[in-house]
Amino acid sequence: MAASSEPARPASLNGGVVVVQAEPSAVPAPAAGAGSGATNPYQPAPEWLDATARSTGIPARALSAYAGAQLRLAEEQPGCRVGWNTLAGIGWVESGHSAADETVLGADGRSVPAVRGPALDGTTFAAIRDTDGGALDGDTTWDRAVGPLQFIPSTWERWGADGDGDGTADPDQIDDAALAAARYLCHSGNLSVADTWRRAVFSYNHSDDYVAAVATHANTYASRAR
Repeated sequence: MAASSEPARPASLNGGVVVVQAEPSAVPAPAAGAGSGATNPYQPAPEWLDATARSTGIPARALSAYAGAQLRLAEEQPGCRVGWNTLAGIGWVESGHSAADETVLGADGRSVPAVRGPALDGTTFAAIRDTDGGALDGDTTWDRAVGPLQFIPSTWERWGADGDGDGTADPDQIDDAALAAARYLCHSGNLSVADTWRRAVFSYNHSDDYVAAVATHANTYASRAR
């Protein structure tokens, strides 16, 4: 599998912001039965990953997940055109790429300690009573956003994905979370269309300030990756 050679197309947002859906370079999918047991063929070329991690400041492990999700969606839903930089913009705003506040993102794609949002008890954010018995977020009274892309348990129940191919959909694992986020965004349609991009990101978090912050970071990452 290879990334499209078509140039990335910009999408103008309300307020004049432009988001470029940047394209990662890709390595071909391994032949069936080849390799050392790797289960996720949707990975960017190592040269691209190293260079782009350096130029953008995104941790390579997180960037691999964002780019891998784009590569997979390019096959699953080619009309969506989700960009790794949009996912990275969300990842930064939600959790600092799972590396904020002394959190460390491991090679397995999981952070220590696990990323948890505040209790959704109506104090600062909307009140959402527990929907998962605390299975994902450890809270049996209120829901909390979980993992590097901050899914609430009820949303993960619908959109949870297995991005790393280990047979388990885990919101704390960044490949899984990035793939789920990409599919969630693509549900809105073609993200190279300005209004669709904005609607998709707004659906992720109902805040104009949030949309603007994601757009700013997504644009910055795209420009630094060139």
